[in-house]
Amino acid sequence: MKDVIVLGGLNMDLIVDTPRLAGPGETAEGTRFYTTPGGKGGNQAVAAARLAQSPGSVKMVGRIGDDGFGEEMAQFMRNEGIDTSLLRSTADVASGVAVIFILPDGENHVNPVYGANALCDAQQSDDVKSALSNAGALLCQQEVPLPVTKASIDAAAAAGVTVILDPAPVRDVPDGFYDSVTILTPNQGEASSMAGVDVVDVASAKLAAARIRNSGIGTVVITLGDQGAWIEGEGVSELLDPFKVDVVATVAAGDAFNGGMGVGLASGMDLLEAARLGMASGALCVSKAGAQDAMATRAEAEALLSVQR
Repeated sequence: MKDVIVLGGLNMDLIVDTPRLAGPGETAEGTRFYTTPGGKGGNQAVAAARLAQSPGSVKMVGRIGDDGFGEEMAQFMRNEGIDTSLLRSTADVASGVAVIFILPDGENHVNPVYGANALCDAQQSDDVKSALSNAGALLCQQEVPLPVTKASIDAAAAAGVTVILDPAPVRDVPDGFYDSVTILTPNQGEASSMAGVDVVDVASAKLAAARIRNSGIGTVVITLGDQGAWIEGEGVSELLDPFKVDVVATVAAGDAFNGGMGVGLASGMDLLEAARLGMASGALCVSKAGAQDAMATRAEAEALLSVQR
């Protein structure tokens, strides 16, 4: 098992379960409120750590504020066996937060305020570079400033390390931004935006994946929720069937997928094996409440995979 390096955002999730969203000027009463560590980077790191079962092999690179939320998020990751030596705290700045509304069908609406995440700079890309010598995968998203992500993925690609990038949240990126990405993992909305195709089913996902891949990306995996995932790459163009679970909340499903895929590739699995581990991780995540709290253990993932086989 090689190391999995995660560069990305860390937010404290402020979660409201509600029957419906309030309209303009309206108050709509929710049914439950709770907080849980989140952020796409933090979520991916915890997902990877629980599946890797190798303390210290997952390394988190990012920024938190010097507040209670920041320390709570850092301690949660340390408790999961994640190496936080490259997680920097910034004085007099609030940690990132995300207000998340979850509807009865499990669908979520997220409003983040990125706080300290937005201050990631050359220190973070240097931290990534310093951790690449034993790395098998670098996981990135688009919650931290794009120049930091670009410098990091370029360095990883130059070192021969697999780069898995979740293009979320959707941002306008400069030409060539994805040139060093090995695997891009958009969801339906992100794939629709990138390909100019309304991704609603398997056929449209196949078309969108081919268009995105033609921009120079080696492999594209479009996650389709309860429809599975479409993989388009060198010698592979197929649908991975979904796992059947009862959905509680879709928060962090994509992060769970990327964390699982990263661990799979870093431990020597081929692309399809790693993707199936990612899908099992994502399915188990949506069957529980929360974000990082909901990430699957290796035993849970292997049990679900054995049922699928």
